[in-house]
Amino acid sequence: MTFKRFSYLQRLVINTIMLLALAGLFSQGLYIQNIWTAILAALVLGFLNAFVRPVLHFLSLPLTIISMGLFAFVINAFVLWLTSWVIGPGFQFASFWWALLISIIMSLVNAILSSYFSRS
Repeated sequence: MTFKRFSYLQRLVINTIMLLALAGLFSQGLYIQNIWTAILAALVLGFLNAFVRPVLHFLSLPLTIISMGLFAFVINAFVLWLTSWVIGPGFQFASFWWALLISIIMSLVNAILSSYFSRS
């Protein structure tokens, strides 16, 4: 199965909507001040996913192999946590565990959307 690659703008819109939806669904774990903060968070997340996450995946390759790929979720959670640190008080997680849960949900939704749109 091949996954469709979304353009950067499409991924930005998807991540913005997803962050806003998850902040509404899990308001006790994720705080987003407003839509502009969500857009900024999606921009920073895109930048960190492009430049920081590949380095982290490479450095943690042994842990990822040992955990059969599950450590990748921890890396994604760290990138989300780093995004909240860069954005500041307008985009915050209650704990790292909330960042982990949100990263797992975001990964699953992105995989489902990519799979769905690759059939078109």
